[in-house]
Amino acid sequence: MGIQLFVPTFRVEECLNEIRECLEKGWTGLGFKTVEFENKWKEYTGHENAHFLNSATAGLHLAVNILKEQSGWLDNDEIITTPLTFVSTNHAILYENLKPIFADIDEYLCLNPADVIKKITSKTKAIMFVGMGGNVGRYEEIAQICKENDLKLILDAAHMSGTRYAGDIVGKEADVVIYSFQAVKNLPTADSGMICFKNKEYDDIARKYSWLGINKDTYSRSGNKGNYKWEYDVDYLGYKYHGNSIIASLGLVQLKYLDQDNAYRKQIATWYNDNFREYTDKIKVVPIPDKCESSHHLYIIEVNNRDELLEKLNENEIYPGVHYKNNIEYSLYNYAKDTCPSTDRISHRILSLPMHMKLAKADVDYVAETVIRYAKQ
Repeated sequence: MGIQLFVPTFRVEECLNEIRECLEKGWTGLGFKTVEFENKWKEYTGHENAHFLNSATAGLHLAVNILKEQSGWLDNDEIITTPLTFVSTNHAILYENLKPIFADIDEYLCLNPADVIKKITSKTKAIMFVGMGGNVGRYEEIAQICKENDLKLILDAAHMSGTRYAGDIVGKEADVVIYSFQAVKNLPTADSGMICFKNKEYDDIARKYSWLGINKDTYSRSGNKGNYKWEYDVDYLGYKYHGNSIIASLGLVQLKYLDQDNAYRKQIATWYNDNFREYTDKIKVVPIPDKCESSHHLYIIEVNNRDELLEKLNENEIYPGVHYKNNIEYSLYNYAKDTCPSTDRISHRILSLPMHMKLAKADVDYVAETVIRYAKQ
């Protein structure tokens, strides 16, 4: 199989025991385990609210949807965002007939505050910050910009499960934080996510929106005696975005090991760093800011011959990835062509090296040695 970019690790017996409880109880949908996972996530992160969803993409959409509705934003109002991200980040803005305005990236591959300030207009309503690879970048500066300009702050924390800054989980000051527990993330399930609104009222609305706008979910409508209360109202035109107890069962187990797993990811990153230390003339490692304890979801390097290097690695049974293609290069977003020169340049020079729990030091050394051999000055 060679050395893959991502290989998720599951504690199989523990996961099966959690799932078995759902099957024996006869409750596999919304409620029961989803409630337990939400409570455990709040305890772990310190967020006051947390709602379990079927994907982070659903969470991004709900975040923009609810903030737009509750804040009175109009169609064609703007959200400043990054062009270096998975497309779901920016699709969520278009879903609500808002306009993504792309600001350029910095050396951390996150939003550059200086360019963000330049992109603010009278139509700007929010900033969408993506913590690339688990990196906080200049998030604190972005949060301050939002405060000074009365803008909402949406934190796309898809890569940031377990990331800390100055010892604390990131995002308490954000209006909403969205996490991903997709199959290859640091806390892998099959696919799911968590949305954490700062405002309790918005959390309540998200719970209705994620269950088709119905004002009482099936779990809360079922009594201890098993009686099913069918009478409810529909407050919103909602979506089928909620998570289920089978997937939450996986999340409950994975959460117990998240910090332990992230510590091993940090060790893998250290091994890579040690290998590349003397080759800075041809291999640039994307830095991590001081005080940032990254989740190390990704290990990204910048090289002069990215596409050629990818082919050479594949020939040696190493299968890295690219995170990400510049979104502005997609036809849907090419209205912003030439607005982010750093992203234009860097997006053709970066690649993500294998990063997962099944890598041994010998694997990391082999990958690094191969990169060193074929990377060009």
